[in-house]
Amino acid sequence: MEPFKAYDVRGLYPSQVNKELAYKIGRAFVTFLKVKQVVVGRDCRLGGDELYSGLTSGITDQGADVIDIGFCSSPKTYFGVNFLKAPSAVMITASHNPKEYNGFKFTREKAIPISGDTGIEDIEKLVYKNKFSSVDKKGKIIKKDIEKDYHEFLKTFVGKWKPMKVVMDCANGMVGPAASAVVDGTKLSVTKLFFEPDGNFPNHDPNPLKASALDKLRASMKKVNADLGVAFDGDGDRAFFVSHDGEIVESDFITALIGEEYLKEHPGAKILYDLRSSWIVKEEIERLGGKALMSRVGHSFIKDQMRKEKAVFAGELSGHFYFKECFNTDSAIFTFIKLMNLLSEKGRKLGDLVKPLKKYFTSGEINSEVKDKEAKMKELAKIYKDGSISWLDGVRIDFKDWWFNVRASNTEPLLRLNLEARSKRMMEEKRDEILGIIRN
Repeated sequence: MEPFKAYDVRGLYPSQVNKELAYKIGRAFVTFLKVKQVVVGRDCRLGGDELYSGLTSGITDQGADVIDIGFCSSPKTYFGVNFLKAPSAVMITASHNPKEYNGFKFTREKAIPISGDTGIEDIEKLVYKNKFSSVDKKGKIIKKDIEKDYHEFLKTFVGKWKPMKVVMDCANGMVGPAASAVVDGTKLSVTKLFFEPDGNFPNHDPNPLKASALDKLRASMKKVNADLGVAFDGDGDRAFFVSHDGEIVESDFITALIGEEYLKEHPGAKILYDLRSSWIVKEEIERLGGKALMSRVGHSFIKDQMRKEKAVFAGELSGHFYFKECFNTDSAIFTFIKLMNLLSEKGRKLGDLVKPLKKYFTSGEINSEVKDKEAKMKELAKIYKDGSISWLDGVRIDFKDWWFNVRASNTEPLLRLNLEARSKRMMEEKRDEILGIIRN
């Protein structure tokens, strides 16, 4: 499988992603963007030092300087490219993938993401062509410590938190230092799980979207009778929350709740939600006077739409939350800050705030292996032509009492189904009906 994806470069280390590829990417990145400076951050993954060596050699050999901000999360890199007013950045990470993976995320100035459509395909062509112009002067490596600046930036958004018992699980990823900086000295009683970065991820998978990755968090919450639990992914751009009763809270409910807070500060503001989210998100945003806009799945698409629409906030079902204050990027620790501000202001537990939002019944995301994904989506559109059809991302079809979205995986021969209905019986009936068509 090729490591060049729709949103980043990601693959098995060292068979797919290695020092040689990193060197070529460094030269291709500078050639494509024509920049003289590149901020480089890296997480704790295995092979990160080797990839850093290859990448920075490629960048400097192509005549650009490297601003090395060291080991960090992806959100810290986004902060860094803005704080240092640099023209570009590369983060060495494979996000939430298992430990066998590593890769790269790319941004322009102001943390504007580079996706397949806006540059990754061009970089890929340059890498495989492997013919780069010579330069008169090599670049240099400049080390910058922005840790204190980043932590101070985060703490400016911390409100008046009330005493609460919180369990935080950093998955041995990169959020630990920022999480400690944010919670230490507050009224929170915090149980810290797996704060030490370790690229072997010895305690559990660094992907909190997998329910099993939350088992230790939930067990610890039960032991200390916690009010809230939060789990972060490996590179710190996703957060999942667990309520006081041990229930994993769906991310679209978090979008609705944080959206309410933003609309208090910014009446009538635009808020984005991805097209897999529950009806309740749109209903809540509009009830509170905001403008709810549906978005495609994927961080680069959402960030681009936020800028175009001048939205203040966006939420994605996969646990990514995007903030205007964070340069229109996603940040797990910032999501935690916003939610803690909300819970302290309302003086209520998360589970109690979520209960009124549970009006509808969802299937969750169900994957099916399909060879001709486009043909199958067109077949569904033909069968359900009486509904309201959108091709924003795959095919989404809305009816009065139910809707579904079927979209293709960017990396596997899979179709992903999400469906919602006004009753559990209808949800199950329509879910099975559509799966029957997809898998036939």
